[in-house]
Amino acid sequence: MSTMQSPSPCSKRARLHYLFTLAVIGIYGVQVCPFIESLTILQLAVPIVLVIAIQVLLRYSIVAPIIEKTDFKNQVIQAFKYEWALFFISGLLLTAYNSLVYDFPVGSGFKVLIGFMAIGFFVAIDLALERELVLSRYMRENGISIRPDKNFLTVVGKFSIFSTLSILFLVTIFFLLISKDLQWLGKMGNDFSSEALRAVFIESAFVGTVMLSYTLLVINAYARNLKFFICNENHVLDEVSSGHLDRTVPVCTNDEFGVMAEHTNAMIRSLQERTAALQKTQDITILSLASLAETRDNETGAHILRTQHYIKALAIALREHPRFVSELNDVTIEQLYKSAPLHDIGKVGIPDSILLKPGKLDDDEFEIMKTHASLGAEALRLAEIELGESSFLHFAREIAESHHEKWDGSGYPKGLKGDDIPMSGRLMAVADVYDALISKRVYKRAFEHSEAITIIKGSRDVHFDPDIIDAFLRIEDEVKQIAARYSDEAYGQE
Repeated sequence: MSTMQSPSPCSKRARLHYLFTLAVIGIYGVQVCPFIESLTILQLAVPIVLVIAIQVLLRYSIVAPIIEKTDFKNQVIQAFKYEWALFFISGLLLTAYNSLVYDFPVGSGFKVLIGFMAIGFFVAIDLALERELVLSRYMRENGISIRPDKNFLTVVGKFSIFSTLSILFLVTIFFLLISKDLQWLGKMGNDFSSEALRAVFIESAFVGTVMLSYTLLVINAYARNLKFFICNENHVLDEVSSGHLDRTVPVCTNDEFGVMAEHTNAMIRSLQERTAALQKTQDITILSLASLAETRDNETGAHILRTQHYIKALAIALREHPRFVSELNDVTIEQLYKSAPLHDIGKVGIPDSILLKPGKLDDDEFEIMKTHASLGAEALRLAEIELGESSFLHFAREIAESHHEKWDGSGYPKGLKGDDIPMSGRLMAVADVYDALISKRVYKRAFEHSEAITIIKGSRDVHFDPDIIDAFLRIEDEVKQIAARYSDEAYGQE
């Protein structure tokens, strides 16, 4: 529950209501009360204007500050009560004035009071619903929530009360109108004409139109607010279903929608906790597998770190490219980054005599070494089947199997060509080759960055996807910084 100063809803709607009330009360009084009908226009208008002026003064000088300092949970219902109370007071003031100045009977004052209460009822609901919408938007924008009561008034309950009182006011006013007209027609005896009947019809049509207009206005306000709350809920659920678990539904109302928002937020928090635990499990799994591969490989742990960051930088550089925009998003890029260390996991199946040979491999040995791509992919495929199609090992399996494929189809193990090579494998191919070129091996020296760039540029459209090479060249400085930051020397692995 918040105690901060709330926003003041726009008073334009209230001003329009008060102006309309001035006209309606005058016409209504003439329709139902023969005593009011006997007054001149000036005698009728002046007290109504004064009473409404007093009501407006009370509303803005006393009532509005009280309402705006009320806590958010109770502010709407308090606004309705105060607003309706003001109309009741105005009705009493006008009744007292007419009784004192014009000696109106109690019955006549009762009719005026009923008119004020009926109009005030609809105006108070409409302005309360307007306040509810303004407050809800304010709370959503400022991250403010309330805690609904256990025994709140339901939306259905509110609408039932509104419907019951609307019908009650409508019946009462029509009864007063018909009663007055019957008295009038009775006095005329057999002398009443079609003009008299037309006057009765016009009076009834006026009252019916006013009541129907107010009813439709309130129903529309209800529908508008319900749409706002439902759209809030659906928007957050859509975001959460897309993987954005940092979203929450603002708890703005002390009713079913507030409770629904609370339960939705509790569900999202539970998903966050489960997702964090699952993510930690995934990270540990990948780290364990990568560490296993590293114990048998003559390449360094720094190589794994460098290729991880290369592939992430490349993916970010390509995420807006028309060919990659549908595949590369925040989730995919993070999965590529975390899966990259498993690109050579298949080397655990290569004999030590080949894997740890201190020199260049002969042709037969190289053929055996090439099987590491298939071995790694098969091992990860079996794990992926067990975990399901949405497994986090999907990209790891793709990378392990396809990072030695070449754009022109001359790579291995399947000889895939062009876009038939998975996007993840094409990214890793560039990252892996660049790092191999700049790294020292027993059978080769470490090339300078510029030399490696020249070799890679020469393999555009042959070994590598041309668009990926273009992106690689655009981030050349970043790649060089990554290589320096995670160098073998920096990690004591020279």
